[in-house]
Amino acid sequence: MHSFALWPTLIVLAVATFTDLRSRRIPNWLVLPFLLAGIVVSAWLQGWHGVGQSFAGLGLGLLIYGTLFWMGGMGAGDVKLCAAIGAWIGPSQLFLALVITGMVGGIMVLCWAAFGGFLKELFTGAGDLVFGWKERGTPRDPELALTNPMKRKMPYAPAIAIGTLMSFFSR
Repeated sequence: MHSFALWPTLIVLAVATFTDLRSRRIPNWLVLPFLLAGIVVSAWLQGWHGVGQSFAGLGLGLLIYGTLFWMGGMGAGDVKLCAAIGAWIGPSQLFLALVITGMVGGIMVLCWAAFGGFLKELFTGAGDLVFGWKERGTPRDPELALTNPMKRKMPYAPAIAIGTLMSFFSR
């Protein structure tokens, strides 16, 4: 566990959650300096091993959430936030955080859809997102783009925050 990462991560997650809930955006001015600071602090405290762990965590965040972004199921801010968290906590803790985030996010989206009255539409859209891209000829459905105001968008930073914070206390 990287205890030195808890407080900076907590602060960034709080701001990211607030901005995502308010505007459905996670700003670059928050995430990119946090990412760079994660690499620098890891290098300062752990030397080259820390740099390697930072880049491995960053890469894991980009790989997993970048794939979801490419499929149209995740926003770019979420991808950058997870990559930046990975730069602070490394790949093993990030993997745990992403598993917990997925469970928390799944519960959140089911509640959101059930209370919003569009649970059937959610399952149909999720099935098309995962299995229908071959028929579309592209992995991204243009109607699911974040720029389309007619589609429902759930802020995912709260799930990322809960999953990441739980990863600190589950080790």
